[in-house]
Amino acid sequence: MSSALSHLPRDWRFWLLALALVAILAALVAPRVALTRTARDILLVVDVTGSMNVRDTVLDGAPATRLASARRGARALLAGLPCQSRLGLGIFTERRTFLLFEPAEVCENFAAIDGAIDGLDWRMAWEGDSYVARGVHSALAIAGGLKADLLFMTDGHEAPPLAGGLPGFDAKPGDVQGLLVGVGGTEPSPIPKFDEDGREIGFYDEQDVPQENRTGPPPADAPSRAGWNPRNAPWGGEPASGTEHLSAMREEHLRALAAQTGLGFAALGTAPALLADVEANTRPRPVQVRVATAAVPAALALFCLAVLFGLGAASSRRPDRLPSR
Repeated sequence: MSSALSHLPRDWRFWLLALALVAILAALVAPRVALTRTARDILLVVDVTGSMNVRDTVLDGAPATRLASARRGARALLAGLPCQSRLGLGIFTERRTFLLFEPAEVCENFAAIDGAIDGLDWRMAWEGDSYVARGVHSALAIAGGLKADLLFMTDGHEAPPLAGGLPGFDAKPGDVQGLLVGVGGTEPSPIPKFDEDGREIGFYDEQDVPQENRTGPPPADAPSRAGWNPRNAPWGGEPASGTEHLSAMREEHLRALAAQTGLGFAALGTAPALLADVEANTRPRPVQVRVATAAVPAALALFCLAVLFGLGAASSRRPDRLPSR
């Protein structure tokens, strides 16, 4: 009886070693399996106008600009997109979107795309105006030509403010799917002001920015304004006053713009929430991927060897004979 038991550990080790050897051989010849997954084709456009310099967001526990938060969210989205997805990049300023590069495969070009997103800066803007609605319309036209969905990140601050509501949208709503992502806080905050060398010199005040858009026909209440003259002062004789020198994320305006164009809307949140919002508002593209299966038998071989050497170490510490009485 004791002789049979003494052979049991050797038999146990033999079978573990044999199983590990078979698993290793299986890992060497394991086939790649074809699976169908979904990918996305997205044109990412980031607002780089002056109001995106407002520090009303938080990154790593410290105040951060809206543009910095948009960059962080965009880089997290890039990391969360599955391979064979394609991502292009553009910037918005003045009244149109400028395409930096067309959608490229995210895994093969990850470092280049990530670096381009990280390099987005307010100094890339070529004009001080910010016609967000026109910029979204322009981005939709570009995305449609690229057969991509649109992700447009902005605070929605129109400068100067729109006159007479949203401008007309010539395309068919919903032809290009996508998402408007609102960036920034909901409470008005001062907009940083910079000199010609890019040094921050304070904040814009009421006299620095147009408080009213005085193009086109005057508003209906113009005759009741002080100094109104139908020919010489159709908007009244007093300078316009208001709070356009303060900025907040214009959620109501962005929702109206999303409804006009057939896009979705979401405020910028955590990386998982942003990825979920993008998946809910963009079109999946089925792709065939070949997945290696060698990891399964390799893991089995590793487990067998770990148990084998663990048992060996435990038996080496066990006394060979029971102590005599």
